[in-house]
Amino acid sequence: MKTAISLPDDLFRAGDALAKEMKLSRSALYARALERYIARQREDEITEQLNAVYATESSELDGAIVLAQLEILEREKW
Repeated sequence: MKTAISLPDDLFRAGDALAKEMKLSRSALYARALERYIARQREDEITEQLNAVYATESSELDGAIVLAQLEILEREKW
C-alpha cells in the first residue's frame, strides 16, 4: 500500500543514508523499522501486564507445597 508521511528533514536524510548503506529501498527500510517498532511495543505491553500480575501476587510458596517438597527430599537419596 502506498502512503505519504511527513518527516523532519534530518530524519529523512538519515533514513535515506541508512537505506543506501543497507542496500534497501526507502520503503523497505521504513517497513522494516515499523515492523520492529510494533513488535517492541507488543513486547513492552506483555512485560507491563506481567509486571502488574507479579506486583499483586506473592512469590512465597504455599505451605503444603513446601511440606510436600520436604517429604520428597527426605525419601529420595541424592
